[in-house]
Amino acid sequence: DLHAKNADRSIRTQTLDAVALGATRSVPANPLGASRVSEARWAQSWAKPTIWGVAIGLFQAFSPLVFWWLQPVFVWSLSIVIIASVYIGFAVADGRPFVVAAEIGVASAFVCLATLAIKSPWLVVIALVAHGIKDLWQHRTHFVANTRWWPPFCLVVDFVAAAVIAALLLKGVDLHA
Repeated sequence: DLHAKNADRSIRTQTLDAVALGATRSVPANPLGASRVSEARWAQSWAKPTIWGVAIGLFQAFSPLVFWWLQPVFVWSLSIVIIASVYIGFAVADGRPFVVAAEIGVASAFVCLATLAIKSPWLVVIALVAHGIKDLWQHRTHFVANTRWWPPFCLVVDFVAAAVIAALLLKGVDLHA
């Protein structure tokens, strides 16, 4: 049964996450230092998604430079639509109809927010932060199965892009000047 496999996989992933997030600290370390090894592996496993998240977040924030013929807010709004749509693909891969329906609903809300953001670039920042929070929720709940590394990566992308775009807006930087 697909649902039972996904539930079992989610429980295993949550257990691994709990161990990686510090549960090993409550267990006395054995003489071989297994808890330190576990923590080191956990840190290494998130290093690549975090580094790539920063790189892609910076690219996203400065992507209007690549599309010089478009207003920055159009490019940023389009990126919101693309980011939100990725989870639809994960939901289809998950296979549960209610997950697909929920992710289509969430993506639709972000499409609406991205459309409104064309009039106010600050809504891009709000949308990116909101999507980062959604990524955090996804990482903690594993609502969509088999996305273990994606939510932390995407959260970093969202927060880095939001921070850089907010700084650009506050400083009044014109990316097309």
